[in-house]
Amino acid sequence: MCRWAAYSGAPIFLEEIVSRPGHSLIHQSHDAIESKTAINADGFGIAWYGERPEPGLYRDVYPAWSDPNLRSLTAQVRSGLFLAHVRASTGTATSRNNCHPFAVGRWSFMHNGQIGGYDGFRRDADMLISDALYPHRKGATDSEALFLVALGEGIDGDPQGALERAVARFETLSRQKGSAPHVRLTAALSDGQRLYAVRYATDDQAPTLYHRWSAARQGMAVVSEPLETGECGWEPVPPGSFCVFEGPEVRVTPFQPNRIAVAA
Repeated sequence: MCRWAAYSGAPIFLEEIVSRPGHSLIHQSHDAIESKTAINADGFGIAWYGERPEPGLYRDVYPAWSDPNLRSLTAQVRSGLFLAHVRASTGTATSRNNCHPFAVGRWSFMHNGQIGGYDGFRRDADMLISDALYPHRKGATDSEALFLVALGEGIDGDPQGALERAVARFETLSRQKGSAPHVRLTAALSDGQRLYAVRYATDDQAPTLYHRWSAARQGMAVVSEPLETGECGWEPVPPGSFCVFEGPEVRVTPFQPNRIAVAA
């Protein structure tokens, strides 16, 4: 599975999350600890917010550790809100369009996990995307499709509800035409103002997710794995949780798409 990291707070150089820590995202790309795949070499990406509402987006298919452009960019770009991802494909091709994060308008999104048996209902999943949003369907991943369906479910006014409804629709398809485990996911999303994250699975194997407030940095890091081995202060996000991060405050509410999926 993939690894990702997000940050919200006082502006910092992207390298302070992506490349400088001892267990940075780049380090995790070739030596992940809390993942069933230690190597995440199927591309990478960063979405960062600056002076415009829409995020900047940089994605490529190289392993994150081998791209000098990535290190140069993260050493020069400063942002108060960004999402970064290293990819381990669960079946779709290694291409730039399949690399996370995905962005539409001011929204950005990245995902770690899988929808069980997705290859068996890809066409059905695409049909869940509204006509208005389908032009943004550039790749072939379940992650991008999930993002676009959530946008269509009203993510602007209700991020949690929209994502719950989208996940429920994918979970229903997986139960009807796919295979178990039906859903495993952690995801981060942002509208450029707030950072949101979710941890959920239909079994007891939800991917790991942590957060930590740094008083020195005046920022919140949300990560698949802690950025420094043995560093104190990393709080695990419980399974079945939706988180809203605003400054040092974390609001955690139950994330329960399974109720909708079972009813369907």
